[in-house]
Amino acid sequence: MGTNQYFISRQSDYESSARSYPRKFPLAIAKAKGAVVEDVEGNRYIDFLNGAGTLALGHNDDEVNQAMVDLIQSGAPLHTLDLATPVKDRFVETLLSIIPEELASKAKIQFCSPSGTDATEAAIKLCKTATGRGSVIAFSGGYHGMGHGSMALTGNCNAKNHVQNIMPGVQFMPYPYSYRCPMGIGGEAGTKACIAYLERLLKDPESGVTKPAAIILEPIQGEGGVVPAPVEFLQAVRRITRELGIPMICDEIQCGMGRSGKVFAFEYADIVPDVILISKAIGGGQPLSVVVYDKALDLWGPGAHAGTFRGNQVAMAAGTVVMKRISDPEFLKEVVRKGEKMRSRFLKLKEEVSIIGDVRGKGLMLGVEFIDPNGPKDIMGNPEPGGEVALKVQRLCFDNKLIMEKGGRNGSVMRCLCPLTITDEQIDEAMDIFEKVVKEVDADVRG
Repeated sequence: MGTNQYFISRQSDYESSARSYPRKFPLAIAKAKGAVVEDVEGNRYIDFLNGAGTLALGHNDDEVNQAMVDLIQSGAPLHTLDLATPVKDRFVETLLSIIPEELASKAKIQFCSPSGTDATEAAIKLCKTATGRGSVIAFSGGYHGMGHGSMALTGNCNAKNHVQNIMPGVQFMPYPYSYRCPMGIGGEAGTKACIAYLERLLKDPESGVTKPAAIILEPIQGEGGVVPAPVEFLQAVRRITRELGIPMICDEIQCGMGRSGKVFAFEYADIVPDVILISKAIGGGQPLSVVVYDKALDLWGPGAHAGTFRGNQVAMAAGTVVMKRISDPEFLKEVVRKGEKMRSRFLKLKEEVSIIGDVRGKGLMLGVEFIDPNGPKDIMGNPEPGGEVALKVQRLCFDNKLIMEKGGRNGSVMRCLCPLTITDEQIDEAMDIFEKVVKEVDADVRG
């Protein structure tokens, strides 16, 4: 079959310089099952990258695979644009059953091109059309995709610095992040300050900021470093947007579909947004993205948003299985339990080393922020983000057969995006590797 180096070298020869994961994880995957992948040389890895959280039920789930095989062998169409099919009807019925009733009872669904980026693009077009307004409020640390519009709404500046004239009219606001509070306060006071700033800005006739077409946020920021929005903040944004008639968009592309321990992470705040963006796990590992929104916004006409592959029937068949499984209350309880098990070990490790600054997240969406204990401190008095420290941890984890991705400021946050079906034994194995690696890096940093 060849070696890892053989396939990596060939990939380097023919694939774009924009490729990213092969630079971090130089392997060629031959097999995958559940939370485990195996490379062409027979090496076995625990997969905490998991398709960037796409594979809610892990690699090659038997029920998901059977649903796809059954569809393919049935003679049903696999590509239908936005035409009606029984497969789509079942998918929609299942989707509406997992949406909060307050929205489901008046919901419309837009099927988009396969990526989550396109769900963002569709939602922004929808809200601009419905409101007649042109600007959008987003939040620092947010990630909404890599298209010209969605990248404009994304906090990370690295990609933006090389691409001029992305979508104008985006106003960024501070997002509560207690460990590195944008207000320099932290805790509940920092959250209240973020709320007050947002509300004053939108209600002050001298703020210089006109009423936006929408406000978009992630209830748990993913690429921004696994930063959950406090319940009080989400409730305040919902109250303010309702008072002012501004559509609220919740981007659940990464944090949704059971990842947080609830079907949607905004449910922790007992709110219902006007628009929900869903992708990644909703296709059962196949490409699919949808926008679910209040029918009051449904003011665009035929063809206002399209996409050749928005009728992916295989993804809909697989996704129906996923939605039924992840919405089961017992399944969600297990996600919370496994997340708490992992979180408790992260917290214990934090007390034993000098290079972990913060542990946070919900369910099986967890982040460990690394710091340089010997470096300068920020305005909160915390050591600056340890991007180089996290990079060492990532590389050593890979050497020890654990695949984990980084995120957050300066790439300082190691993130857990493992399958929601991961076993306790696999959690123990992964945590044993992680703890061993972190202690080794910590000893090196301490000198």
